[in-house]
Amino acid sequence: MSTKPQSLVGDARTLGFGSKVLWFSITYNLTRENEVPSEDALILQLQLAKGQEKFVEILKSQQKLIVDLQQKLTEQQNMLISQQTEILEQQKKMYEQMNLIKVQYSMLFDTVKQMSFQNLQEDIQHYFQTHLQGLQNQVRNHLQKSYSVHKVEVDAKMIDVGETSLDCGLCESDEFCNFQKTPSKCEKCTLCPAGFFQMSECSANTDRICQDRDECIESPNICGERIKCLNTPGGFRCLGIAEKDAALGLCGDGYFFNREMQECQACWECEDGAVALPCSVDSDTICSTVSESQLTKSWAADVQLPSAKSASAQVYPGLNLKLKGKMKFDIAFIEDSKLIFRQHGLLWVDLNFAVKHNCRNFLQLSLKSNSSEEGSELSGVRIEQPEGKYFQSASLNSAAEVEPGQTLAVFLRSPNQFCNQSKDLNVYDLNTPLSLFWLSHDTGAVAMSAQMSTAMHYQTNYRPTFKINSVSDPYMISLSHDGRGIRFTEAGVIKFVFHQALYSMGHTCVREGFSLISYIGRNGTNVELMNTFKSGVNYRDTSLSASGATRVQAGDQINFEIFSPAQCSVRYFGDSLGVSTFSLIWIPAAVSTALSATVSTTGLPTGAVRNKFLDFKLVTSNEKQIQLVSSGQFAQRYFLFTEKGVASVAFNLKLIHSCNVIKVTLNQLIQDQTQPAAIAQQIGGQMPEGSIWTSVSLCSSFEVHNGTMISISLDCIRGRINQIAHERGTGISILWITS
Repeated sequence: MSTKPQSLVGDARTLGFGSKVLWFSITYNLTRENEVPSEDALILQLQLAKGQEKFVEILKSQQKLIVDLQQKLTEQQNMLISQQTEILEQQKKMYEQMNLIKVQYSMLFDTVKQMSFQNLQEDIQHYFQTHLQGLQNQVRNHLQKSYSVHKVEVDAKMIDVGETSLDCGLCESDEFCNFQKTPSKCEKCTLCPAGFFQMSECSANTDRICQDRDECIESPNICGERIKCLNTPGGFRCLGIAEKDAALGLCGDGYFFNREMQECQACWECEDGAVALPCSVDSDTICSTVSESQLTKSWAADVQLPSAKSASAQVYPGLNLKLKGKMKFDIAFIEDSKLIFRQHGLLWVDLNFAVKHNCRNFLQLSLKSNSSEEGSELSGVRIEQPEGKYFQSASLNSAAEVEPGQTLAVFLRSPNQFCNQSKDLNVYDLNTPLSLFWLSHDTGAVAMSAQMSTAMHYQTNYRPTFKINSVSDPYMISLSHDGRGIRFTEAGVIKFVFHQALYSMGHTCVREGFSLISYIGRNGTNVELMNTFKSGVNYRDTSLSASGATRVQAGDQINFEIFSPAQCSVRYFGDSLGVSTFSLIWIPAAVSTALSATVSTTGLPTGAVRNKFLDFKLVTSNEKQIQLVSSGQFAQRYFLFTEKGVASVAFNLKLIHSCNVIKVTLNQLIQDQTQPAAIAQQIGGQMPEGSIWTSVSLCSSFEVHNGTMISISLDCIRGRINQIAHERGTGISILWITS
């Protein structure tokens, strides 16, 4: 096929096939003219194959180079990570060595505290301080010398290589540098407690060393010749002596009998002679400080509705009532209808409130704080929707632990928008509706608050279950095993309040009402403490309240029970609504006391009563600081205070009347006055239709002096008083705290 194409014109021997040959010749010529010679195609094909092989080899060599580079990079990364890990391990080991040396020093230092070898102690201390400083320098040099290329961020909690972790800087004259903590910091020098003596002074780097005084060796006959003496930290114990004998003064001068510890302990010595209460046979000394000359302070204020024209004065979703203080109060100040605290401490608030309203469902009155969660309050009560427009009253109380910047506000709201402040609300102008007292932490008091759970079903008799929200000292106050009681670890005096929200159905609810009973559980038995009454409602929301004060012993617990009529269905609400709360303040008996009394059956005011004083009889015995006057013109009517302090009163009255308004007044009479002055008021409206009994509650806190006397008086406006309950449902409790 390498010859040139031939023409068919000269080949005419077979003419009959000329047309076919001619067609074939044309086709053949066209094909041959478009083909590439086979030798060139083969050469080109071979060249392409060789080029492809070279290209593949180049790609393979590049891939191998990339793999080698990746392997080297991985090895470098692993090496860097290994170096960093090694650095961290070395740092950790050195820090553990430092901690070990600190622990060893601490153990040896505690041992030295029990010895009187002052020179040995100083030598050992100097040796370990020098050793620690040298170890620290080694750590710093090691970390800085060889790894500057690789920056490793070490947790600041482990060690800071740029600063001296054992250097406190300049400490105050009454402080020392505590290098056993990381980082080191200045701390107050320990004051040797009562019953201990000082072995060494506080220096720049060491705390003061105190040694227990062995009273049994110093005074061999301190318990008598035949009674064995047992030395205890800060005191001693006479084995085999009954508590009553020890409490009568067996401990001797400079000591008091601690009932909880069942031993004699040394009385505390106050600095600069600032004694609030001296040491007695059964209570320690109470000191007052220069910065806080008083352990407790009281304050009072008026409460008013804000202007109805104000944009923030809508009852729905709520408004803050205006506060107007009646006296100077350096613990807090008023700003934007809120009380803002300046100092730490414990707080008890009393609020008397009376209103005539026509709002649907109910009104809710609450004490709010900026420390409480959104949607919840410190404490709250419901004032039910009345069937007729008459005045209704409520007493609101709460205990809390406060700190600088915390606020307190009185909050009023309606659960729906159908409540107009200008038309539906008429607040009664009471005398000093808001009062409170503040306690310094120096008193040793403890505050607690808890909430009740919502009952899932309607029921009659009910024992609430508590869930603690806050407690300033969980050791002193805790829940009982079933959660239905609050238990106290040590003896003292408590001021408490219980608020329970409910919804009731049934006409017997209205007729017989509700009874809220508080008990003190002691040695496995419940003793009734207080019985408060609340008029019943039908298809209404309302709330029950009980507030009082009483002494408690170690191991006692307080619990509550609500009684309602047999055919009255009640639903109890709790959780975080703010209206079902329990709160209290526990106060050591050394700085406080409490007294309870009920209305006397003799001389009960009936008929058209105008400013009639109630007579009382004691439920508990007279106290040193509070006494019911027993003779003279004030006999059985006035309670007398014999020492300066702060008093808090809770009064409950159960009665039958036809008065348009019944007014209860707490009066105060000072020795140089001829007439008592009203310091707090509360009112009750007309008897609820269909109800047999009704009730009024009053609460207030105020300052008292030696010779101050208080009393309770009643006024009936347009009507008469028919009967006052004197056994259950009516009573007064008074708390006194030293100032």
